[in-house]
Amino acid sequence: MEALVIRDADVVDGTGADSYRADVVVDGGRIVSIVKEAAAAGCQRPKAVRELDAEGLVLSPGFIDMHAHSDLALLRDPDHAAKAAQGVTLEVLGQDGLSYAPVDDRTLDGVRRSIAGWNGPGDDVDFDWRSVGEYLDRLDRGIAVNAAYLIPQGTVRALVVGWDDREATPRELDRMRQLVAEGLEQGAVGLSSGLTYTPGMYAGNAELTELCRVVASYGGYYCPHHRSYGAGALEAYAEMVGLARRAGCALHLAHATMNFGVNEGRAPELLALLDEALAAGADITLDTYPYTAGCTTLVALLPSWASEGGPGEILRRLTDEESAERIRHDLEAVGSDGCHGVPVDWDTVEISGVGSAALEAYVGRTVRESAALRGETPWTTARRLLVEDRLATAILQHVGHEENVRAIMRHRVHTGGSDGILQGAKPHPRAYGTFPRYLGRYVRESGVLSLESCVAHLTGRPAARLRLPDRGLVREGYRADLVLFDPRTVAAGSSYDAPRTPPTGIPYVLVDGRFVIEDGRRTDVLAGRAVRRTPVSG
Repeated sequence: MEALVIRDADVVDGTGADSYRADVVVDGGRIVSIVKEAAAAGCQRPKAVRELDAEGLVLSPGFIDMHAHSDLALLRDPDHAAKAAQGVTLEVLGQDGLSYAPVDDRTLDGVRRSIAGWNGPGDDVDFDWRSVGEYLDRLDRGIAVNAAYLIPQGTVRALVVGWDDREATPRELDRMRQLVAEGLEQGAVGLSSGLTYTPGMYAGNAELTELCRVVASYGGYYCPHHRSYGAGALEAYAEMVGLARRAGCALHLAHATMNFGVNEGRAPELLALLDEALAAGADITLDTYPYTAGCTTLVALLPSWASEGGPGEILRRLTDEESAERIRHDLEAVGSDGCHGVPVDWDTVEISGVGSAALEAYVGRTVRESAALRGETPWTTARRLLVEDRLATAILQHVGHEENVRAIMRHRVHTGGSDGILQGAKPHPRAYGTFPRYLGRYVRESGVLSLESCVAHLTGRPAARLRLPDRGLVREGYRADLVLFDPRTVAAGSSYDAPRTPPTGIPYVLVDGRFVIEDGRRTDVLAGRAVRRTPVSG
């Protein structure tokens, strides 16, 4: 690897401090020298085998995606330009309580079916791992960007308890604690939960608290997708804050939104809750994506009772007329827990991807639009999709509020996360545009954040949450995971109509000192590796 000097860059270092002009020298995968313009006056400037003229460009640490769903995409798609082109150099996987380790053969099949809408069925991936450590080793064979991993609590529960709605026995709880400890020892950075997804939602607070105590003992953090982002959102946030404090565990709130009509304008209430806990000594951070629409799977909207027993039981209930009518009533009249306690509005549910090619005509239409074309009720259409697509249908939910999005992103513990699902013919544009959208729309165009503050939200702050001692800042001795962007032109190209359009204004991205994006194009470099938890000292 040849030495590189990045000449005349405007350095935004990830701390929130004012930018400065400097030459930055990279060698051996690390930043070896930073010579500020003032210090260089009258002195010989640093030289290297290769020079890059960065005049007019900002040099910052690589962006850290605190909420990614690239668990299989990193393995099947070496290019991974969806993230690399945004300047992302590290993703956090294992989100929302469901991923692919730790598993056994039986559990793996159920997990693959339950989150096919997030990651595809995985038929093109060789699942040659079972433990967390083996999955991280698989990533170490070479990936586009770096990746950290959260132990998925729902997967752990499926492995030990199964997919049933019941309390874990003392013996089962001991086994789950053991699996969480093993995963942390093997390099995971914390624990995630998906408390509106089966089977993780069946865990009570006592069970979750015990698992979080294990996480705390290893210096990790708890990242819950909590029990409601709708009618019970504030209560659900308060529940997680209280749980983490009882466990003595650091808390990172996943995609911390306030959605649906019941929460319009209520972001200040959430922020007041967090400020009170922070003032009392709680260790809390959060992530958001800079969009109003959410994204999940169609099956996730169903009431929890309909999902008990796993994917096979869901399909059985959907084909039973009495059970299907009960599901419809919970969805449309009551407001199911899967739909966050709010009666579903089929006008807001857009089909973004299907597993079966025979169903592609539904993509890009709302459930209600699709139903009207067929001359049937929205529930009939939704039920048909769930059954014929074997639960693999992905959706967008247009239920957010711009004022809430802006208020939350300003908070001092905020970080950026795409929550990017890369599957489907028409995925959410956040998978391809989150980080340039922050810099373009919310820094340059609207001034919601300053450039220095925004970069800190996307780099230094998440690196601190992950306890990474040598990433997230432009600093001598740190890993050379870097991005160069033009602050005048950087923007997300992706939109709801054209979600896979690449961003503009990000000509260079380096992972471990090697160009993964050069002159705006993806190279063939696979410099990413698994980033393992830093052991607790002492």
